[in-house]
Amino acid sequence: MKWKKLFITLCAAAAVAGAVAGCGGDSAKSEAAADSGKKEIIVGINPGYSEKILEFVQERAKKNGLDIKIQTFSDYVTPDLALAGGDIDLNVIQHKPFLDAFNEKNGTNLISIGNTYLAPLRLYSYKVKSVAELPEGATIAIPNDPSNGARALLLLEKQGMIKLKEGVDPLKAIPQDIGENPKNFNIIELEAPQLPRSLDDTDASVVNAGFASDAGLKQEFAIAVEDDTSPYVNIVAARAEDKDNPLYQQFVKEFQTEEVRQFIIDTCKGALVPGF
Repeated sequence: MKWKKLFITLCAAAAVAGAVAGCGGDSAKSEAAADSGKKEIIVGINPGYSEKILEFVQERAKKNGLDIKIQTFSDYVTPDLALAGGDIDLNVIQHKPFLDAFNEKNGTNLISIGNTYLAPLRLYSYKVKSVAELPEGATIAIPNDPSNGARALLLLEKQGMIKLKEGVDPLKAIPQDIGENPKNFNIIELEAPQLPRSLDDTDASVVNAGFASDAGLKQEFAIAVEDDTSPYVNIVAARAEDKDNPLYQQFVKEFQTEEVRQFIIDTCKGALVPGF
């Protein structure tokens, strides 16, 4: 499959930020399906609440003639490679800043065709019960991917833990952009799936909602959370040339219903919140 070749290329270039050039879109399969009248699409998702929501959408959409095949991925990069390579039709695994960073790094042309939900980042700790209790020199873990790492730094800044340097683009911030760190926190970067497990060794860790849910991490251990002013609403991603595909547009409509909204509220209980 095309995405496997792209993934190998990405891994080989990891020492130079994993850049992959010329990931081309291939919409032949989706176009063939649409032309044949077959209403079937493959959608990529991460495990946890996100997958439960997509399964609910899948069940309801089937009643309206749209067959959604779900493909689960354990990371954020592979589903975008699969989408760019034409091995899946859509994915629901990211917010737009992450997608923009992926496109810039990999030369792809993936776009958003609709909003889904906000997956608030939370700062968790097994050792303290509030941000104020974090000791001098505490170790704080954040995601190591560019957009979620910057997002985590914004959360820390909003909590008064750090301050970014003047003039830094907050959507591209990295730990080296910290201008003020009054309590000399040790900010370390880890792969997102490792963050829940890191809590035994860190004083606090910023964890993405999906991985927190998958790890069974209870919200009672959260000492800070993104609020509803966050710009990081998750999206439905597609290849740019497929933005008007009627099956993909139907998927967005099936997702953005009042029934799905209520399911998110009732099921996720704040871990995810509707973004439409």
